[in-house]
Amino acid sequence: MMMDDPRGEAHEKPDGGCDGPALRGAEPGASEDTGYQVLARKYRPQIFEDLIGQGPMVRTLTNAFTSNRVAHAYMMTGVRGVGKTTTARLIARALNYETDTVRQPCINLTPPGVHCNAIARSTHVDVMEMDAASRTGVSDIREILDGVRYAPVSARYKVYIIDEVHMLSKGAFNALLKTLEEPPEHVKFIFATTEIRKVPITVLSRCQRFDLKRVERVELTNHLARICMKENANVEREGLTAIARAAEGSVRDSLSLLDQAIVHAQDGQIVSAEQIRDMLGLADRSRVLDLLEATLENRARDTLDELRRQYDNGADPQVLMHDLLSHLHAISRIKAAGPTADLGEAQETVSRLTKLAEAHSLASLGRLWKTALTGLEDVRNAPDPVSALEMVLIRLMAAAGLPGPEDAMRLLPGRVEPSHRAKPDTDSQSAPSGPQARTAALESIGPKTLDGLIALIDEAREIELKLDVERCFRPVTIKPGAIVFEPTDDAPSDLGQRIASFLEEKTDQRWLVDAKPQTRGSETIAERRRREHEDRMQSAQRDPAIVKARALFPGAEILAVDKPTDRPTSKLRNTNRH
Repeated sequence: MMMDDPRGEAHEKPDGGCDGPALRGAEPGASEDTGYQVLARKYRPQIFEDLIGQGPMVRTLTNAFTSNRVAHAYMMTGVRGVGKTTTARLIARALNYETDTVRQPCINLTPPGVHCNAIARSTHVDVMEMDAASRTGVSDIREILDGVRYAPVSARYKVYIIDEVHMLSKGAFNALLKTLEEPPEHVKFIFATTEIRKVPITVLSRCQRFDLKRVERVELTNHLARICMKENANVEREGLTAIARAAEGSVRDSLSLLDQAIVHAQDGQIVSAEQIRDMLGLADRSRVLDLLEATLENRARDTLDELRRQYDNGADPQVLMHDLLSHLHAISRIKAAGPTADLGEAQETVSRLTKLAEAHSLASLGRLWKTALTGLEDVRNAPDPVSALEMVLIRLMAAAGLPGPEDAMRLLPGRVEPSHRAKPDTDSQSAPSGPQARTAALESIGPKTLDGLIALIDEAREIELKLDVERCFRPVTIKPGAIVFEPTDDAPSDLGQRIASFLEEKTDQRWLVDAKPQTRGSETIAERRRREHEDRMQSAQRDPAIVKARALFPGAEILAVDKPTDRPTSKLRNTNRH
């Protein structure tokens, strides 16, 4: 069912299947005989209500214009394609909105004002647009500053829109600052950038900032579906979801992909999700889930065969890794929040993910995620990405088959369930001994000494962490759940975080590991070893047998002193060539 738009356009009623704003057919002033117009331009928002996913910004601007609290400078930031430049032009139109009945800034741009068409086409004499990516110097900014003092020709305000403003040089920013701080009443500035951190704080502090967020996948999919209705294009919903996922929240990117997808069918034929996945170079998400199921169920042959089939069909190993990570994240959300967690997936997919979530603990899923995340870098950097992906899947199979820390503790010899744990037995023959006893003691409450911490790290074969702890860790206090240490001057900045993560994984409890450079700690393992070595050397120097030996062999030197058992033993080198 159709209804008339106030500006002469026709759009779907809400009860006719559209669950978003009405879609305008073309930009103002666009001619019908100019040939095909890409969707990203054809459906560029013409009023603020057309912007999708930016409700907070629209509400703020609406309130500002209603209360006549209009800023003199705006900063639009966000990823590509979310509407920064479009929003800048809409603000320029709102500032200069004028009709027969409205002669003041107005956020409601219906019907179009006398300046709207020219501003939308970037041809208005009082609204200047500049691309800072190609005009970065002081001279370019001076052209703007020279024109600031003159009143607008026909509009209410002179508006300067500077895109990619972070590309301006330091001198250009400095030249802009004074005018930006005290602009004439008839001048407004609107900046847009994808790199907000590169904009000097002195400029940011003089602007009203709006962070345009990525559009949610479901909202973007619905937007694409409405455009398909307007274009009489029949595209499967699952395919639109794949486009929205690939666009990563960018409306412009999604429309460019939809443009490409629509041409895959002629004469009203359906564009299938499989065709769109082929176009995007994506593997079938259901087949990726097949791959993950085989991996987590430790079906090695099925896992490797399925990977090779998908690779032979054109799947990109990096895309496969991203999808595997996405599924592991979804499984973890289901485990944490239950099957009702909002995943944006089909019900059949949610059911399969729920089944996988039931088979693994939350701690186990965390380890699987970490393994896969590390594997993503391996796939990116490997000379043979598919072989790297095979190795990642093999590691995931191994990790999925390991018991969690809580289960591993119950499997240790001599362990009993906490609910019926007996009193400590003083009979040494009934308790586990050797490495098993040491592991059991360390992993129930954690290490209590520096030597205990080193022993736990050594048994886990975390060589790099062991070396850093031995060299840089001066203990202050070590107790279950909390460690304070003094780092050496050359200690890695993340040493405390790495120790905490390691202990949390080993003990299944949260640890606070605090590095306090100003606190006096005991000696490091390395410092202790050097001190003990020096003590042994000095003791050997005083040993009567060594003194006598050196008297018999003039020029002999003590090279090393083995760690004593009963008494020091020394190695001498005779430097007397005669």
